[in-house]
Amino acid sequence: MATFEIIMPKLGESIIEATITRWIKQPGDMIAEDDAIVEIATDKVDSEIPSPVEGKLIKHLFQVGDVVAVGTPIAIISLDGSDEVSEAAAEVAAAPTEVPFVPEPTSPKEETTIPESGRFYSPLVKSIAREEGISIAELDKIAGSGKDGRVTKDDVLDYLKSRGTVLPAVQPIQAVQAPQPAKPAVARAEAPKVTSESGDTIVEMDRMRRLIADHMVMSKQVSPHVTSFIDVDVTNIVNWRNKVKDSFQKKEGEKITYTPIFFEATAKALKEYPQINASVDGYNIILRKNINIGMATALPSGNLIVPVIKNVDEKSLLGITKNVNDLAARARANKLQPDEIQGGTFTITNFGSFDSLTGTPIINQPQVAILAVGAIRKQPAVIETSYGDVIAIRHIMILALAYDHRVVDGALAGMFLKKMKDLLEGFDPERSI
Repeated sequence: MATFEIIMPKLGESIIEATITRWIKQPGDMIAEDDAIVEIATDKVDSEIPSPVEGKLIKHLFQVGDVVAVGTPIAIISLDGSDEVSEAAAEVAAAPTEVPFVPEPTSPKEETTIPESGRFYSPLVKSIAREEGISIAELDKIAGSGKDGRVTKDDVLDYLKSRGTVLPAVQPIQAVQAPQPAKPAVARAEAPKVTSESGDTIVEMDRMRRLIADHMVMSKQVSPHVTSFIDVDVTNIVNWRNKVKDSFQKKEGEKITYTPIFFEATAKALKEYPQINASVDGYNIILRKNINIGMATALPSGNLIVPVIKNVDEKSLLGITKNVNDLAARARANKLQPDEIQGGTFTITNFGSFDSLTGTPIINQPQVAILAVGAIRKQPAVIETSYGDVIAIRHIMILALAYDHRVVDGALAGMFLKKMKDLLEGFDPERSI
């Protein structure tokens, strides 16, 4: 019988394993080419694995909750529809589900050997242990919160906090650094004890909501947040969009929203003020060469994900529009790849989607600022003319910039917002696309 093995795919440069969260197809199900077979989760994004072949699914090689290394077979498909498993496939199916760890190549200077242990550790846990110099003896002492007492990434990171090791917020740069003064550890505030009462409903956070919660708390602890606001007259933009949206959709098969215009203006402002397009590494400020803007996107589940449009400053408005529409659609359909939510240098979030005037967003670490776009509303405004001041109905929007006060001061934030105001108010209503 001819069989085909479904392999755990490589989902990004930094992804070495994934967790099986749901089997969409069960043994005995007929599979068409491109049918989604299984849902998997990494610490970056949830994804579905499609089948590259058609046939009958005859074997799951892992269970829900199992952590599987990239490149490992996870299911067997019979190409001729037979229920029999070939001898070779049977050997794969009978193999232990705990995949041996293959360490990534490192320089001799950095390598820390993790010897064999009677306890199973996932590739990600071993990788963290190797990088942080945790011996196997130390690893064996860590209490595991995962399935069957397995040590998870979070268990190791919690251990490192109590061990006195601080993980870097961003990837280290290859540079000779001056000795850094010792920094006191910042204790994490203890959450108050909460008790449920009769009639309350307890809903456990799903995996993505837990990641969001931890990321938001971490960002508030890492960065002293300050938020500045400015109002913008976007009447020219509103009138232009109303004029071109029907012809644009007919010609390009795409809807044009305000978001691509905001992205284009933001990229121009970031080029003029590169200190906003930055990250902090200890006492070093990393000014990013690329302008990769994240787009905070609400999911049907109520969770949030931030796909990233790379090199926005190099794209036309049409190119940005297509990127925005594609990423937003695939984000809501759970079709994003891990690489598409990584590498952001700045983030935009649209409070106006829910008719909110403005808000104070939380910085998406390791970035140093995030821009919130409010709802566009008709308001009376004073217009200066050569004949004197007049009051007219204009479309007004509030921009809010939350920034890391360690490296961005109010003056810099104000200049950036003023540049955004000038760019948006100066939009050419006769512009072609």
